[in-house]
Amino acid sequence: MLKNIPSILSPDLLKILMEMGHGDELVIADGNFPAASIAQRLVRLDGHGVFEVLEAVMKLFPLDPYVEKPVSLMEVVPGDNVKPVIWESYNKIVSEEYKRFNGFEFIERFAFYERAKKAYAVIATSESALYANVILKKGIVV
Repeated sequence: MLKNIPSILSPDLLKILMEMGHGDELVIADGNFPAASIAQRLVRLDGHGVFEVLEAVMKLFPLDPYVEKPVSLMEVVPGDNVKPVIWESYNKIVSEEYKRFNGFEFIERFAFYERAKKAYAVIATSESALYANVILKKGIVV
């Protein structure tokens, strides 16, 4: 056991977070995301939601200060009458942990999938909220 490490972060996930370098990306995926077919490295956190995983990861994960928007979300498909209320929670978490936060980048659905294929790792959750997928771009520790 270690102190001050959120218990939701498995040893495999901690190893991946440590291996990642500046500019590498991490996807935290909802339960509908095709994580197994997209991921280069897949970490399953079944039974957990994106919110709690994002909250834990953000305690340890530096965001890239050299890009305008180091946190990306899948935009709502035109015609889909959904307002993702979970985004408000994401905004709160990210802005508390990253003082330079100036909003999310929104990526079209299929472009999001293509970008996720290049991500260092994908965390599959059981999140049931729609449009709950997040991409984090890793920064540096100063």
